[in-house]
This record gives sequence, C-alpha cells and structure tokens, in this order.
Amino acid sequence: MADSYDVVVVGGGTGGYSCALRSAQLGKRVALVERDERLGGTCLLRGCIPTKALLQSAAVMDAVTRADEFGISAKGEPDWPAVRAFEDRIVDKLVSGVTGLLKARKVDVIRGTAAIGPGPSVVVDGRTIAATDVVIATGSRPKLLPGVEVSEHVITSDQALWYPNIPTSAIVIGAGAVGLEFASFYRSMGAEVTIVEALPRIAPLEDEALSKELARAYRRRGIAMHAGARVQSIGEAGGRATVTIDVNGQATTLTADICLVATGRAPVTDGLGLEAAGVATDRGFVKVDGQFRTTVPHVWAVGDVASTPLQLAHVAYTEGIAAAERIAGIAVADIDYLGIPRVTYCTPEVASVGRTEEQARAEGRDVEVEVFNFQGVGKANIVGEGGIVKVVAEKGGAVLGVHMVGPWVTEQLSGGYLAVNWEATVAEIAEFIQPHPSLTELFGETVLSLTGRSLNA
Repeated sequence: MADSYDVVVVGGGTGGYSCALRSAQLGKRVALVERDERLGGTCLLRGCIPTKALLQSAAVMDAVTRADEFGISAKGEPDWPAVRAFEDRIVDKLVSGVTGLLKARKVDVIRGTAAIGPGPSVVVDGRTIAATDVVIATGSRPKLLPGVEVSEHVITSDQALWYPNIPTSAIVIGAGAVGLEFASFYRSMGAEVTIVEALPRIAPLEDEALSKELARAYRRRGIAMHAGARVQSIGEAGGRATVTIDVNGQATTLTADICLVATGRAPVTDGLGLEAAGVATDRGFVKVDGQFRTTVPHVWAVGDVASTPLQLAHVAYTEGIAAAERIAGIAVADIDYLGIPRVTYCTPEVASVGRTEEQARAEGRDVEVEVFNFQGVGKANIVGEGGIVKVVAEKGGAVLGVHMVGPWVTEQLSGGYLAVNWEATVAEIAEFIQPHPSLTELFGETVLSLTGRSLNA
C-alpha cells in the first residue's frame, strides 16, 4: 500500500535519519517525515556542524593573533560574511550527504507537520500514513528564561549563527557547552565577553578540577565570569542588551551589544498530539524505557525529545540505530550513558568520560586520583597551550573516569573512552607506549603517575 510502511520516523535530525537509514538497511519499508525545508535537524542545521565551523574560524583567528609566538609575522581580522559563507558551505555539503544517503536507501521523505495517530499511524497535514512502528525523533530547541523573548539584542544559539554582525561585546547566560562555546567564539573574534552561570562554577556538570582549570584559562583570555549568579531581568535599552544579576545579594547590571541565552534546550513536541495518542511525557520529554519504548505499543522515541540522560548528537545517533535494530527484532543492550564521551569545543577544549571524582566517592568507591599538567610533555610546550588530564580509578583496579582540558582533547579522549568502557585497569594501560612527541602522551603519563612510574610528574 502506498501509505503503509514498516517504520515511520518523525523528524529528520540525527536520531531520525540514523533510525531511518538503519531500518532501511535491515530491509524495512521506511518513511521519514520532516517539516523543515532541509534534512539534518539541529545538529546539521543549527547546532554541532555550523557552530564547529564558526569555532574553526575562531581557531584560525587565534593562530593569527598568536603567530609571533611561533616566529611568524601575521595579522588579520574576521570577515563575518566570509565566515558565514564557510559555515554555509560545510552545512550544505553535509545536508546533501544525508539527503543522498536516504535516497540511496530508498527511504521515502515526506514533507509536512506530523501528529501521532492510532494504530499506530502518522497524520501528515491531513494524510494518514499507517505504520507497524512509529519513531518520534523531533529533537529540541533553545530554551529561554521565563518572560524572556528573542529580540534584536537578546538571542539564542539559533540566531547567533546568522546574526548580521560580530558583536563588540556579549553577555552569555549559561556556562554549559553551548554557552562556553559561544563565549569562546566571541572572544576569539575580539568581543568583550561576560559569562553568567546560576550554579557555583562554570562547566558545572564536569569534574570540579576541569571547571577550575577552564575558569583560569578563560580569565587569562580576558573573559569575565559570574558564577552563582541569579538573573533578575533581561532587557534592552539604548540599542544594547541589559542584564541585571544577583550575586550573594548584590545586584549588578551588565550591558553589551547582545545577550545570548544558553540555559538549556526544550523538547519539540508541539502539534504531535502526544496526549491524545496516549504517549506519556516527563517534564515535556517523551517518556521512554531503556529500550526507547513509549507508553504506547509500537511507538518509540529517540534523541533530544526522549527522556534519556544526555542531549548530544552522538547519543541521538546511537539511540536511533538501537531503536531500528530493536524494531527489527535484534537484541540490543541498554545504553550505558555514563560511558558516553562528553565534549565541549571551546578554547581550551573540554572532554570527559565516565565518573567524576565526586560521583565515584559518592558511590562509596575507594578511589585514587591523578592530575597531570600539559606542560609535563614536549608537544604541549610546542603547541603553547596549557591544560590538565585527570584520571579517576578504583584503587588498584579499573579506570572510572578520564577528564581533560586543553588543546585538541576532543580528539585525545578515545584512549580514555576505551579504558573506561572496557573497564581496563591502571596497570594494564600503563604498559602501553604512547608516540612521542604527542599530546596523547598526556593520558599515558597520567596513568603512569598512578603507578608511581612517571618520570615527568
């Protein structure tokens, strides 16, 4: 039947297209419903890819600014239209790639706004599409503070990607991954930047040692920070953004060209008809079990819209594949979210996996901890950037967590990721030889320090 499919996926973002592609690979007849003009969702269109393109431009700007440290005479200034053109080229290329993959796998892409119907089924702009299984993968959008609306000078990460100019000053509300990355970008482009965070420290979900190291690095870059600050009001006056904050009972008003609100993301469920379909939600997110099943048989949910612990593109991708395999009758174990790598692409970068020291001790574990400074290895001195690696391990046993701040740590985390997920012991890892000179020596030296054998600690 033309309007009957084995699997109908609602949402063409990372979780949606991965589920659709894997389902088709497993021999299912698949339709993917998307209301945006282009496929890719937040990650490709408004998140991971465009922001990392901006941060690559920022990295080039940083290199030019520091060129004299390396014996090179150079100067430059950002060309915002050219930066945006670079961003657009990368996005267009990857969107084209996803679109081509879906076409090659014979996934039917249906444009329109979907609602979940009985059966299950999906109703798209009045057209009913029957399905054996329906997967909700509608993603998330930036969340604003109560009473705050987007305006010329008050924006979210969405508007920041296409803002008409590079601001000369910016207030960033929220010091999670999104806030830290945009604060870093604006500073690299020459703006005066102030970060406001309600919790006691920036990067509040990371190990405390990483938060402290990152705060020191941001201060050296000239980024102002107010942690433990409660936002009282956000507005506009005189063509600028105004933010009044309360820190320890002291009210302070900040002003800047823009205020970027980065206080989290909310699930996109408008128009889905979840309540009418009997699909339960939890704080707005679609409630799922460890297998991504909702409260309605044969209706599943993956990615940012689902009530799973992490809103990350690589998590959505993994969930989408896992849901497709379960629909196909393949036994797939529940995802261990603690073992998923977490990365922030600010300068310096932040990367971590596994338990923080606080989490490990709260579990009653007998742990040993080692923190190794980047300046202890030659390549870090050549690169000319500092940072730390922290390893948390069971005393005499397995590595429980690896936490890094510094240049290119998002590319270095793979060794720590494997160690944590394979429950490798400190003694086992210490036997491996790292290439020299390299930044990967840092993980090796940190583990060696736990054995008392490091010559550089």
